[in-house]
Amino acid sequence: MDTLDVVVLGAGPAGTAAAITLARAGIDVTVLDKATFPRDKTCGDGLTALALRHLEELGLDPSTLGSWLDVDECHVTSPSGHRIHLPLPDPRSGRFASVTTRLELDAALVDLARKEGATVLEGVELLDAVEDADGVTLTVVDRHDDGEHASSDANRRVRARWAIGADGMWSPLRRALGVSEPGYRGEWHAFRQYVSGVADEAGHALHVMFEADLLPGYFWSFPLAGGRANIGFGIQRGGKVAVGEMGPIWKDLLQRPHIRRVLGPDATPEGPHRAWPIPARVDRALPATDRTLFVGDAVAACDVMSGEGIGQALLTGVRAAESIRDHAVGGDPARCYATTLRQELVADHRMSTLLVRALRHRKGARAAIRVAGATPWTRRNFARWLFEDSPRGIALTPSRWHRGALSGPGAYLG
Repeated sequence: MDTLDVVVLGAGPAGTAAAITLARAGIDVTVLDKATFPRDKTCGDGLTALALRHLEELGLDPSTLGSWLDVDECHVTSPSGHRIHLPLPDPRSGRFASVTTRLELDAALVDLARKEGATVLEGVELLDAVEDADGVTLTVVDRHDDGEHASSDANRRVRARWAIGADGMWSPLRRALGVSEPGYRGEWHAFRQYVSGVADEAGHALHVMFEADLLPGYFWSFPLAGGRANIGFGIQRGGKVAVGEMGPIWKDLLQRPHIRRVLGPDATPEGPHRAWPIPARVDRALPATDRTLFVGDAVAACDVMSGEGIGQALLTGVRAAESIRDHAVGGDPARCYATTLRQELVADHRMSTLLVRALRHRKGARAAIRVAGATPWTRRNFARWLFEDSPRGIALTPSRWHRGALSGPGAYLG
């Protein structure tokens, strides 16, 4: 059995970001995913400045994605119905927020990983994993198109010096290595549905509505190219709304006058809604074992306030790859990666946690939105901050204090 340099479990944004970074460094990397691409991934599809900058650095070309739409304005509505308009910077300053379907985004990243020299094997499922002092041995099996396993004779082993777990919140790699968290179900739960024929208001602007009965959760409408939108809502697990009540609430939400007004009379569902959990506890999740580094949802890196996770997935994937690239010989990649996560994500997580506490109550949500909309300066800068132009925890991390930290250009300049 040959020994690879790195094997990556999962070909979503976190896994492909790691693979692209490693392949560019001349490191032998193989990515395994039980799905075949393109495949849908239940998500809000929003791309913050954090995500856009990493996609640009990785070399993704937005013009290749038919659903891609740049967003230059956002509308935020408080529980009392007070609505503010938040303009994003002039497009000549770069892109700060965009929307594209995960069906297209993930497939494009898989193609990019292959172009950079990574091996990507689709339809391959992990059965078991064993880690020792020198590497990780994976037992995998091919899946048929119908999702059934091939015969047990088709099981094979893959040996690698390092492994990266990019295989989601309920990471099979974590479970196989005995470092999963039994019973964990995420911090948030969300619904998503695609609609077509939306009104112009929903077709070009991003809407966030803090509904009184969902706090600190919210309803969203994110525009997509072609008069479509990704709509949905999220709730905090363990809050006043139970996950089992989300179906009836969804029907009620779509009948609320202010939501119907934004979507327009001709908005038509394209298919059934989908639900998914959102892991957001990067401050507590184990980031690595001796030979395996966990990224994206597998390290619970989603933002605990917004539920956004694509930017964090890309960031953690790149940082895990850099840790292996720079410290595999004579260093400790796992320890380096854990330190990097603390420096780049934990302070932001703690700031978001404080904001969630304020948004649990109507008064807190109303006050926050009124302050954000108080002046042209607050509206402009709140929009940039909301879409992660600057890290949320910048006040807690002096290492980030430098000229332009709060006013830098967006991604894809020119």
